[in-house]
Amino acid sequence: MEKKNVSVIFDRKGVAVEKGRGKVEIRIYLDRNVRKYIVVGECSVNGFKSYQKSPDLIRQVERYEEIVKAMKLLGEDLTIDNFNAYIQEEEDRRSDEEKRLDYSFIEFMREEIKHEKLRPNTLRHKLHVIETLEDYGKIKTLRDLTPANIRAFDKWLHDTGDRTLVTVYNYHKRIKKYTHMLKLNEMIEKDPYEYCKINRGRSKPRVPLTEEELIMLRGAKLGTKLGRVRDLFIFAAYTGLSYADVMLFDFEKMTQKKGEIYYIDSERLKTGTNFFTPILKPAMDVLLKYKYKLPRITNQKANDYLHVIEERLDFTKNLTFHLARHSFATLALAHDVPIEDVARMLGHKDIKVTQIYCKILNTTVQRHSEALAASIL
Repeated sequence: MEKKNVSVIFDRKGVAVEKGRGKVEIRIYLDRNVRKYIVVGECSVNGFKSYQKSPDLIRQVERYEEIVKAMKLLGEDLTIDNFNAYIQEEEDRRSDEEKRLDYSFIEFMREEIKHEKLRPNTLRHKLHVIETLEDYGKIKTLRDLTPANIRAFDKWLHDTGDRTLVTVYNYHKRIKKYTHMLKLNEMIEKDPYEYCKINRGRSKPRVPLTEEELIMLRGAKLGTKLGRVRDLFIFAAYTGLSYADVMLFDFEKMTQKKGEIYYIDSERLKTGTNFFTPILKPAMDVLLKYKYKLPRITNQKANDYLHVIEERLDFTKNLTFHLARHSFATLALAHDVPIEDVARMLGHKDIKVTQIYCKILNTTVQRHSEALAASIL
C-alpha cells in the first residue's frame, strides 16, 4: 500500500495527557527520512476528530498533496527546500491576488468612464451611480463584488428613497457593464451579476397634469424659491423641453420668430436629435418675467421643491420635472396637434417613443367620436 504523502497528526511529542492539549500538525512525507511538519493549531484529545474535519484544514492538506504530485510529475528532487520553494511561489501569487482584489471598484469605474465618449447626460447618470455606490459604502473593492453584496445593495436601493423598479434596474445595468469588463480582463474570477437576478419591473404609468391643473399651478401664490421652480416647470410644460434642455436654453441663439410666435429650433442634449417647438404664451410669460434668462437649479433640487408644491396644492400626481414634458405632449394631442408634429416638437426620432409619452386622452377620443357619429347617416 502506497504511503500517504500528506497527513494530519496530533500530539507528536506526547504532551497532551499532561497538558490537556496537544499540537495539530500536517506531516508531509517527501522521501525516506525526509519529512516536513507544519503546525496548524492545537486542541484537546477529545477534540482532535472534530478538528480534522475543519474545511480550512482539509483544503490545506489537499493543497500540499497537489504540490507533492507536481514535484513528482516534473521529476524534481523531493527535498524540503524544493517543497518550500513551491509554498513561497504560491504565497507570492496569493499576495498579488490579495493586492488585486483590494483595488477600488469605484476608482476602476471612474478611470474607465474617463476613456468613454459619453454624452453629457449619460456621463451625469454614470457619475450619479458612482455617488450612490459611495453612499452605500459596502461595495468598495473588487473583493466586495460578490452576489450577496449585490443583492444587499439592491435591497438598499429599494429601501432608501423613492426609486422605482426601473430606476433600480438601471443602476444595476450601468454597474454590470464594469463587472463584466473585470471578468473579461480576468481581474475578478466571477461576475456577481451572473448569480443575481435583478427584477426590471415596469415603468409607472405617466399621469400628466391636465390643462386645469396647469392653470392652477400657474396661478398659485408661492415663495421666491418655490416660485422659480414652478416657473421653470411651466416653461417646460408649454414648450416640451426636458430639464437638461431647459438648463441649456439660450433665447438669443436658439429661437426664431415666425408670425406672432417664437419657436425653439435646436437639438436635444440627451440624443442629439433636432426639435422645433413653439414657445406658448405661458412659457413666454416666464421668459418675460426673468428677462429671457431662466433661473438655474439642479434636477434633484428642482424635484424636491416640486414635491413641496405638490403637497401645497393637494395634487394627487407625483410632480417631477419630467412630468412637464409629458404634460406638454398630452396637451398638444388634446388640442388635435397630429402626433407626427408632436414627435417633431419633442425631438423624437421614432414616433413609437412619442406614443409612450402621448397616450390619446379620453376627452379627445370622445370629441372625435361625437364628430364621427354626427357625420354618419
